[in-house]
Amino acid sequence: MPDPLLHACRQLRLSGLASSLELRLHEAAVHGIAHRQFLELLFQDELNVRNHRSLERRKKLAQFPDLQPLENFDWQFNPQINRAQIFQLATAQFVRERRDVLLLGPPGLGKTHIAQAIGYAALRADFQVLYCSVFELVRELQADPNPADAQRTLARYLKPDLLCLDDFGMKSFPPKGAEALLEIIVRRHRNRSTLMTSNRPIEEWGALLGDVPAATAILDRLLEGAEIVRMQGRSYRLRNAAMMAGARRKAEKPENPMGPQSHAAGRYRPTAALRPATALPPSGTPPRHRRTQSGEGRESRTENH
Repeated sequence: MPDPLLHACRQLRLSGLASSLELRLHEAAVHGIAHRQFLELLFQDELNVRNHRSLERRKKLAQFPDLQPLENFDWQFNPQINRAQIFQLATAQFVRERRDVLLLGPPGLGKTHIAQAIGYAALRADFQVLYCSVFELVRELQADPNPADAQRTLARYLKPDLLCLDDFGMKSFPPKGAEALLEIIVRRHRNRSTLMTSNRPIEEWGALLGDVPAATAILDRLLEGAEIVRMQGRSYRLRNAAMMAGARRKAEKPENPMGPQSHAAGRYRPTAALRPATALPPSGTPPRHRRTQSGEGRESRTENH
């Protein structure tokens, strides 16, 4: 016989409450939980399920290619990176204040890792986030000849509370690409937050964009009240490449079948037990004879070698 209470939960779309109802009823019967506390537990179960589903749905929409939390970042490899500043950004306070962030530094320092981790922290703070490369954004904005399609694409990048633009400076912009990026930056300025990563100094942005006036306008808005994180140190990619090369060389090095040997005088010397015995003469070789004087006469004695 179907349970009318579970049926009502399904009709009201309270799947989280329905999944924990039997457990909570048993808990209330065993521990004598008050009615008010019992209801609070049920409603909290429902909220937990909804929050988890919302987070997973928004994480999928954010399109993080390789999401890693800040806890997985190797802070010991480059201790000069300002860890306190990064964790402060992960509180998403700059998103609440609608400020921008620039992560600047050479390739291989983990800017992409940090940008995605900050974006995920903003997701967990109930903000909407979108991650993409700068070139993907420009390509999509320039790919829509239809004005209606172009407006929908533009709205997609204007709507998120935090827009993470990665890899600025990896290559030069296409013609009129600076204008497309400028429109995004101008329309988001003071309305939504933008986080941008770049491996090139700010002074080179005009040459990269191919449009100095547009670069000046972009920087004028990004730098106004923005937080700049300057990163320096060694490249994680070069370190990992060196480790992999070392592992390959070790795997390809042939093992010595003789095992551990004495390296005195730079070469292997066998012990007495391993020295080869005196070779026997080949089969069919006649034995040699040695004549000796013994007493009055001679005698012949055969000696095998």
